[in-house]
Amino acid sequence: MPLTDLLMEGVNLLLLGMGSVFVFLATLVLAMNGMSHLARRIEPEQLPLQLRPAAAPTARSDLDDEIIVVISAAVRHYRS
Repeated sequence: MPLTDLLMEGVNLLLLGMGSVFVFLATLVLAMNGMSHLARRIEPEQLPLQLRPAAAPTARSDLDDEIIVVISAAVRHYRS
């Protein structure tokens, strides 16, 4: 078999392989877009909840003195 025939066979195989991969990927993209459209139609997009502004952090003076003593003792016990 001459070299040109082998090269033509290679080119034909290359085009057939790349063409089939392209067709498969294009079909996959169309299927994904179709399913996405169907999902949006079945369940419409929900609007996000409006977030309330965060409350200002409470001052340390609001803490009960007894709670501060207990927490300090627990930290001291943990570190020892």
